[in-house]
Amino acid sequence: MIGLHENHGGPPARPDEWLALVAKAFAEGGWLENALGLEHRPQQERMAREVARSFSGDEVLLAEAGTGVGKSLAYLVPGLIHAQSARRPMLVSTHTISLQEQIHQKDLVLVRRLFSAVPELEKFAAFRSALLVGKGNYLCSTRLAQALAAKHELFPSHEQQELQRIAAWAAESKDGLRQELSPAPDPEVWEWVHADSSVCSRKHCDPEHCPYQRARARIRQANLIIVNHSLLFSHIQAGGAAEKGAKRGILFPDDFLVLDEAHTVPEVATEHFGLRVTSYGVDRFLKSLYNPQRKRGILQKLGTAREQQLVEDCLDASSLFFGHIRDRLLAKQPVVRIQNEELCEPLPPEPFKILGQLMQDIGNRLDDGPARDEITDQRGRLGTYFTNIRQFLKLACEDHVHWVERSGKLGQIVALRSAPIDVAPHIREALFRKETSVVLTSATLAMGGQIEPFQQRIGAEGERVSIEDSPFDYERHMRVYVAADIPQPTAANPRLALEELVDYLRWCTLRVPGGSLVLFTSYNDLNRCAEMLEPDLLAAGRPLFVQGKLHSRTELTKRFQHAKNAVLFGTDSFWTGVDVPGPALSQVIVTRLPFDVPSHPIAEARAEWVRERGGNPFAELTLPDALVKFRQGAGRLIRTKTDCGLITILDARVLTKTYGRLFIDCLPKREFERLTKATREQVFRPFAAK
Repeated sequence: MIGLHENHGGPPARPDEWLALVAKAFAEGGWLENALGLEHRPQQERMAREVARSFSGDEVLLAEAGTGVGKSLAYLVPGLIHAQSARRPMLVSTHTISLQEQIHQKDLVLVRRLFSAVPELEKFAAFRSALLVGKGNYLCSTRLAQALAAKHELFPSHEQQELQRIAAWAAESKDGLRQELSPAPDPEVWEWVHADSSVCSRKHCDPEHCPYQRARARIRQANLIIVNHSLLFSHIQAGGAAEKGAKRGILFPDDFLVLDEAHTVPEVATEHFGLRVTSYGVDRFLKSLYNPQRKRGILQKLGTAREQQLVEDCLDASSLFFGHIRDRLLAKQPVVRIQNEELCEPLPPEPFKILGQLMQDIGNRLDDGPARDEITDQRGRLGTYFTNIRQFLKLACEDHVHWVERSGKLGQIVALRSAPIDVAPHIREALFRKETSVVLTSATLAMGGQIEPFQQRIGAEGERVSIEDSPFDYERHMRVYVAADIPQPTAANPRLALEELVDYLRWCTLRVPGGSLVLFTSYNDLNRCAEMLEPDLLAAGRPLFVQGKLHSRTELTKRFQHAKNAVLFGTDSFWTGVDVPGPALSQVIVTRLPFDVPSHPIAEARAEWVRERGGNPFAELTLPDALVKFRQGAGRLIRTKTDCGLITILDARVLTKTYGRLFIDCLPKREFERLTKATREQVFRPFAAK
């Protein structure tokens, strides 16, 4: 955890005073209109009032806000007024980097302008915000000094050069964040200098020189702290506010929380309330203690031949253990569910226990200081690895599903995984039983106007709900087309189905003057379609950008937006978070309805759990997930009130299956036209180029 949050200022303002300020800011003819020239949006006003009520009463609120409502301002303005009035830190958690950038670079700028321009709000204009990132992203000055002093024992010559490069960069770096160093640091070297260690503390580190301690000071003084969902749940798992003895708060005593992009919370929480141990992680950790090949590591200097031999014994035992799992269980398939603890051979405990005791003895002999804390830290990590492996082998968590999987370029990395089958009780306890306000917001929480399924998934049954539709004119600015004659791929016709899909993609993309975002559900289809279509698109002067080729998701999106008439092929992560206003994105094409194949152990175990309760897994799990993802994908199209474009669905199941209408009902415009090869020339009508 980061630590206690500091309280600032005098006595807190009365709730009625700051609630009145929020009302004046968002009212028709209010301060947002007069001071910033923003259009009054009744939906935004209602949401802001509901959010302010939640903050004031320390209540939970689920707030769906359609595209264009302006939900960021609807929680930032009341949140920052409340944070400063009540002397409480506000947390905002997002799923994507793009939303964090929007909040930093756009929304907070507007909020500060508003506060500065209105005399009644001027006292709030000096609010402080900070970005909370993982400790492992920061350099620690004390650990860097330790690594430089012990470089001959820790690193071979080429890594010593990398250490010197990091040291030179550290002398000039403003924030000491790994992302600032280019090229990126060698992971083996960075492991010894980052701040994710008990060594990096105010006891050892000078805040004037240690990047992490400077960041920690900014966090303690901030009124608003921005974090991502993954790190939020990591800190919650590490103890959160309760670790510091606080009865109220999520991460810091007395804080309150907004979860934006909240539709992703169940998935992220499932990941963090489970267990993950990899062969790569164990091997890398043990070799940081002592690498037999390189004769390097912390025990090269602090240990004896006995401790070094024990590390070798642990490496051998670990190699045999994970190798057995890989050869016996994962030879034919990359993921295997574990339901019987006898399927895996146990990891011999003796070398790990003896090594842990000897490391404790080494620590006891050292003087109080960074070296002692480092060895104590490493001993703790050794114990955590062994305990997690032992818990996995015993299938200790009865409400979890357990599985093993292999990954890496050669499929040699083995991971032990577990996750809760029902994540709702874990989320309920982590977020909604902390006596503080938690607001969950997204454009896609409800399905067909029903938010109860999402409430059940996160353990928020009975909590207050607010749903605000988008203010955009979808009737005039959106057209929806469904191809009625594309066959579904089957074992008998895979080539035909692919050719028909490619034909429609060629036809639809070349007839829209702006850009087209083409959403796939599999990399295989994406790559095959890209290969077949690229010559035609390039011949027509239409750049083609393909996920997974050369550029990151962020870079692909920027290039797509800049091109104005490009075609972007994406899967999974491109269904959400892409924000490209204007003609650069004039069409979203859905190649297949986004049903997940229920073959993963989590999906399989949850389906069994639903059946045991007498439910229908498809109706309760598969279909709701697909509807949310479909809504997210379609939501990429209209990003401003002047945007216009097409939603083109190349999956006839919308027309032929009983559940098909639910997908149409998810769209902000529910009228659609059918396309066939015979009629598309007459039916398909793109908007004119601007």
